[in-house]
Amino acid sequence: PTETVYGLGADAENPDAVAKIYAVKQRPTDHPLIVHIADKEVAKEWAVEIPQYALKLADAFWPGPMTLILKRSSLAKDFITGGQMSVGLRVPNHPVAPELLRSFSELGGKGIAAPSANLFGRVSPTSADAVHSELGSRLSDDDLILEGGNSAVGIESTIIDCTQSSP
Repeated sequence: PTETVYGLGADAENPDAVAKIYAVKQRPTDHPLIVHIADKEVAKEWAVEIPQYALKLADAFWPGPMTLILKRSSLAKDFITGGQMSVGLRVPNHPVAPELLRSFSELGGKGIAAPSANLFGRVSPTSADAVHSELGSRLSDDDLILEGGNSAVGIESTIIDCTQSSP
């Protein structure tokens, strides 16, 4: 769960885990995934040449429902970016998501790829029940649905392209 919608998450550095996201969602692999990170400092590992205005946006709106598109570093592989030279990064603001990201970071993880937890092209879910209804039959016994109540916002995050000299 995030404050916007529920996401389908996997280790953003693990190509097999990310491939499962694409398979479960029936999402084309050339559609990039947003990487959810614990804080602004982790963005510097996923991106290069971060403009000053992007850092100011992060200070003002992270954690929160804003995704920054930045020039990717070597950490952001094609299986995350859909072959693009940029990567989408977000620091969610929901009691469950930041705790999950902090715990994952303590284990050495750098980010969780997390598109909305729905079939590609369908309405994004705003509750754990909606995720189970839409994707439950496509998940394995090892997959978990984290209950976090209803999402407060109900639509995806605002996306700002920060790959140029101005947003």
